[in-house]
Order: sequence, then C-alpha cells, then structure tokens
Amino acid sequence: MERPTKAMMERDLASASLGMVVEHDEPGHSVVNMVVRDDMTNGFQITHGGFVFALADTAFAIACNEDERITVAQGADITFLKSTTAGQTLTATAIRRARNGRAGLYDVTVTDESGEVVAELRGRSLTTDRTLPSR
Repeated sequence: MERPTKAMMERDLASASLGMVVEHDEPGHSVVNMVVRDDMTNGFQITHGGFVFALADTAFAIACNEDERITVAQGADITFLKSTTAGQTLTATAIRRARNGRAGLYDVTVTDESGEVVAELRGRSLTTDRTLPSR
C-alpha cells in the first residue's frame, strides 16, 4: 500500500525548491536530507535557522501523517545547537513519541554529515477529519 505522504510530498513545492530528499518514510518515522546552498546562509555565512527549521518541519510532517487523514502541526519548538555552512548536508530524523486520539508528539533531530547534532525540534500534531485529495 502506498503511503499517503507520497502524494503530500509530490505537492510540496517548498520542500522541493529547497532540494529536500526523503530517505525514509514510514508511520511515525522519517528521514529527510538537504544540502545547504549559498542562498540558505545568513549575514554570518552560516545556515539560516529558518532553513534548518524547514527541514525539521518537513520530516515532522512526513512522520506525523500516518494514515489517510491530514495531520498538521499544532506547534513546534526548536533548539539550535551547532551552526553549519554552505555545502554541508543536513539530515532530519523524526520519531513519534506519543499519539493519543487526534494529538501527537514528535521529536526531530537534525544532524550534519559527521553525525553531530545541529538542532532538536519537538513538534505537536493535530489530526484533522480531512483526507488528502486524490492526485
């Protein structure tokens, strides 16, 4: 059976424009990577936090959309632990911590190519009554 996130990601122009690649996609667990480009850096020539958050948020979205019902973010908090620069590959790994009824809790770890932790995101999800439209 095809995961509903496949159709979601086919429509995700933001993640595609940032060059994100889905490496792993299963209910409650995903891995997404992205190579940092020059245009993703800030005035200090380090990766802009918004792009790190976007990568973590995409992994969160894939992990929390576990069935045909659309699940959205209720909120998320991120802690930046290490800066990165253009040319580095960032990998976001999302894991479900808890899911009860319509609410879910997910942790996302963003690492660099050496495995060092760049950021940690905790996401809170809400499952809606809506379903993804057909392709």
